[in-house]
Amino acid sequence: MGKKSKIKVLIVDDEPDIIEILKYNLIKEGYQVETAEDGVKGVKVASKFLPDVILLDIMMPKQDGVETCLQLRAIPELKNTFIIFLTARMEEYSEVAAFDVGADDYITKPIKPRALMSRIAALFRRESKKEQEQTKIQIRDLIIDRGSYTINQNGKEISLPKKEFELLYFLAKNPNTVFSRDELLQNIWGADVFVLARTVDVHIRKVREKIGDDYIKTVKGVGYKFDLN
Repeated sequence: MGKKSKIKVLIVDDEPDIIEILKYNLIKEGYQVETAEDGVKGVKVASKFLPDVILLDIMMPKQDGVETCLQLRAIPELKNTFIIFLTARMEEYSEVAAFDVGADDYITKPIKPRALMSRIAALFRRESKKEQEQTKIQIRDLIIDRGSYTINQNGKEISLPKKEFELLYFLAKNPNTVFSRDELLQNIWGADVFVLARTVDVHIRKVREKIGDDYIKTVKGVGYKFDLN
């Protein structure tokens, strides 16, 4: 993934003008680009193209971006694909819904191509830093392997979406340390991505549903910690 020319981007949007300007600017920057005009087609193209980044509109005919994102995240080969939502909607629930289904970033229209390029680059920079960290943590009865994005609990393999995995990995890497929601947002989503604090609570709840309630403890009025006991 070192060279930008090898990075594949899929644009899923029902507005031809937006597709045209984004495609033009991405190709000019050296990205390989495919497009789709609705969510149904977007899932089909993504399953074959296997993009590294998907730019996904929320409001589309046939199938909206939230449902499309859920389907994309269910495709194993796209587990590590970055999904950036594009929307003209400013309502809080749209943003919460986007991150709840596994979005990595959220950009409102009108989209400034230069700003979009910076956001894409920032995602890959953060990923590169994470890849240089320790890849496997064995703590209590969990083996958390960042190299393969898998979790083994007492011999049983558990699959988590990317952001849920990163949240668990970060807390387990720093056991018995309490982190506020803001600190978790900065470390998992990045300082340059605006995410509501509620998103952390939703992801914590989903992790607990899959591995149990005994690992991540809520420290009332402060935040969360991974409990060693």
